[in-house]
Formats: sequence, structure tokens, C-alpha cells
Amino acid sequence: MMTKRKHYILFVIILLALPLILAQVLISKKAEAVVLSAIKESAPKPDPNPFIVQLLADYEKKIDSLVSQSHTPGAAIAIVYDSTIIFLKGVGVRKVGTHDLVDTHTVFRLASVSKCFASFLTGILVEDSVLHWNDAVVQYLPDFSLQSSEETKKLTLTHVLSHTTGLPYHTYTNMVEEGEGITTLLNRLKDVTLSAGVGQEYSYQNVAYSIIGEVMKSVTGKGYDTLLQEKVFGPLKMENASVQYFSIIENPNHATPHLFRKGNLVQATITDTYYNVAPAGGVNASISDMANWMIALLGNHEEVISSETLDKLYSPVIQAHSKNRNYGKTHLIRKSYYGLGWRVLHYPNDTMIYHGGYVNGYRSEVAVNPKSRIAICILTNAPGELADNGIPVFYNLLYTKRDSIQAWEDQQRKKILSKKNTSLKRLLTPFN
Repeated sequence: MMTKRKHYILFVIILLALPLILAQVLISKKAEAVVLSAIKESAPKPDPNPFIVQLLADYEKKIDSLVSQSHTPGAAIAIVYDSTIIFLKGVGVRKVGTHDLVDTHTVFRLASVSKCFASFLTGILVEDSVLHWNDAVVQYLPDFSLQSSEETKKLTLTHVLSHTTGLPYHTYTNMVEEGEGITTLLNRLKDVTLSAGVGQEYSYQNVAYSIIGEVMKSVTGKGYDTLLQEKVFGPLKMENASVQYFSIIENPNHATPHLFRKGNLVQATITDTYYNVAPAGGVNASISDMANWMIALLGNHEEVISSETLDKLYSPVIQAHSKNRNYGKTHLIRKSYYGLGWRVLHYPNDTMIYHGGYVNGYRSEVAVNPKSRIAICILTNAPGELADNGIPVFYNLLYTKRDSIQAWEDQQRKKILSKKNTSLKRLLTPFN
């Protein structure tokens, strides 16, 4: 049996040794963190994927050919691979007859690609629990009405963003182009005979789609432009983006629209139409802005929008034919749908998330390929071959190199992992 003196001595020894034991534990943990940090900082930058380099070189040649064929005055193109902008370029001039070159900050109108931003912003507000996908429109706009009171009660935010409102195709788009205000346009929807029940069929809309902006204003007390700036443009550093007519007019670096008249390319005046239905067609942006946005579309800005929400936007809601037939020329489209602000094209072994737009002589095209983690956007200041075929041509080239691109990436990951494990073992040896 130990004496009190021995108990006391043992207690003192443990007390003195405890800080040393704890220090050793902390040193071991810190050592690993320090080593991992050192490996990361000292690691050389990875070599570019040679198959991507070749892909971009081949595509650039195709761009030159398409520009020549279509006589496109100016264009801007961005390609994003996962979280990296791998191609960003302005082509041609902002206005025919000048030497004002298109650069990566030249502003274009996005037309119906604006719809993708409206659903994107809605997704953010859903994550914030400000809105919910299946909320009824009348919950926020009690005075809103379709011709049928029963169908009005059924109308949800999902129906608005998927063009399944039951209204006839392009209801009151003619009045949008005449400059009618959004309040008047929405009030007149109650006079329109529905072509189907809510949720039953796809019917593309501009006026009805813009209901979402009024819902956002009702629930937040902020205008649609303010919310886009706070929730999307600002966080994603889209410095040239806006949703006002005066913003593009007053920006000295904007592309002038052009139209073909009797076979000749002529300048057009930037109009203020479709800014009255901003969620449907009112966004202005540069290709640098679009590149930053596409990084988020590929799930790399979880602090802005989650991958789960993006999957929701990209999921089919209603079967809908794609108007751009070029996407099915080389690779047969099995089925096409509309999701939430996006077209969803199903091929036998792939899926493309896509939207296009045209307004006032401007064309815009954007496509996201989740499987390859690649997104591409083309903005032009005239209709033509580049806008029509620029993205399908790119994906045709990608498909020939996709397996090689992936195999090279997998090989590099294995090399990096092997080097990290070796370095970690070597550098941790003094602490063991």
C-alpha cells in the first residue's frame, strides 16, 4: 500500500508531465497541418491538360470560320472547365465601320438567357427560406388572377419558371414590344382564355414568366434589379452586369446591335423593350460576367448557391421541344424538356443544360454540361452562324476528346496523391 508521501510524489510527477504530453499531441496534429500546407504551397502548378489545349486550338479555328460565314460584326466567347476559365475572348468590332474592338468587358443584351438568372435568383431565395418552389403566386400577389379562379389558386412559382401557366404561347409578347408596363400586362392576363390547365403543358412566356419579379418584390420589399445585384452580380463579381436600359446605353463599352436587311448588315438602335419584363429578357452582361456566372453554374460557389439547388433548376419539369435544331444535328436528342429557367436536352449518353436568346439584334447562347463539368457562352451583336452553331460545334469537338481529357485528369490526380502521401510520410518522420 502506497504511503501518502508516494501518492503526493506521483501526483506531482503527473502534474509536471501533463503539459509535455499535451504539447506532444498538439505538435503531432499541428505538424500534419503544417506539412500539408507546405506541400500545397510548394507544389508546382499542374501542367495544362494537353487534350484541352488541343480542343481550344481546334475550336478557335472553327470560330474564325463561323465568323467569316455569318459576317458577324462582333462576338465574345467564354468557356469554363470546372472552376477555371479556360477560354475568354472578344472577336470583331462593337460596331460595323469602326475599329472599336469587342473585348471581354464589352456589354451585350442577353435576351431570354435572362430567364436563367431569374430562376437562379429564385433558388437563392428558396435556400434563404424567403420563398418555396410550390408557393402559390396569390400568396404573394393576392390581386393576381387568371381567367379561371380555380386555376389561379393552383399556379405556383414552379409553374411560372417552367412555362406551365396554362396561358397560350407568348401571351402579350406583342404588348411587351409596344412598351406596356408590367402591372398592366399582368392585370390583363385575367382576360386570356387558357389553352390548358395549370401544369399540364409547356407554353413559352415572357409576361407570365415575369410574375417572379413581382413576387420577389412583394416578399422582400426590394426591386428585382436590387436583388440581382445583392445576391448574384455582387457576390460573383459580375461588374458589368445590370438590368436597366440606361445601364447599357450609358456604358461606353457596349456592343451595337445589327440586323440583316435585304441581305445587308445594318446597325440597329438599342431599344428599351423587354426591360419592362426584366426577369424574362432584361439582363445586360459582358462575357467576363458570364464566365464568372458559369463557374457558379458548375457548382463552385456554394456560398452563393448550392449544388442541390442547381440540380433542381436543371431537372426536367415538362417535355418541351428545343427551337435550336443545331443541337440535334450531329448527336440525336432523345428527349428535350424545360426545367426551371433552363432547357434540358437528353442525348443517349449525355445531358445538356441550355438556353438561348434573341432581342433587338443581339443573340446569346449558354450551355452547361454537368458530366464534363464544362460550360460555354457566346454573345453576339448580330444573328448568324456563330450564334446558331458555335456551341454545338464546340461540343462536337469535345466529344472526340472527352475520354482522353478525363483519363489525363485521373492520371494527374493519382500522381498528386502519391506525391502528397510520400511527402507527408517524409516530413512527419521527425515528429513520430
